[in-house]
Order: sequence, then structure tokens, then C-alpha cells
Amino acid sequence: MKYERLTEPLVRDNGSLRPASWEEALDRAADGFRAAVDRHGSDTFGMFSCSKATNEVNFIAQKFTRSVIGTNNIDSCNRT
Repeated sequence: MKYERLTEPLVRDNGSLRPASWEEALDRAADGFRAAVDRHGSDTFGMFSCSKATNEVNFIAQKFTRSVIGTNNIDSCNRT
């Protein structure tokens, strides 16, 4: 089976995927996070970060989760 690589973000409109700009795709993702937090509280959000990522990437992930979203629900599975 041959797969084609995505070269642009896709967003769903009326049940169908369509190409979108990065700005639109990121805005939609941010709106989805914001709506979930507004509806259910910040602890509805959780993030997994990769233990193989750099310390800097893991730091940014935890900073985003704690400062922007407002929850401590982040795990980088560094115990393994």
C-alpha cells in the first residue's frame, strides 16, 4: 500500500477534510483547546511529551501546559 505524505494542514468542514493554511489550522487547534478548558476546566487537558526529546522541548511543553493551559497534567515518561 502506498501512502502519500501530507504537505499542508487539513481541517474538517461539514465532515470533509480540506487544505488550510497553517495559521487557520493552528487557530482551530487553539480554539479547540480553549473551548474544552472553558467548558470543563483546565484539568480536562493533559499532555504527553517524549522522553527522547531534548530538555528544551520538554521544558517548553511543560511551560505551555502549566502556564497557558493552567494544569500540571503533563508527563514525559522519563521513568522508563
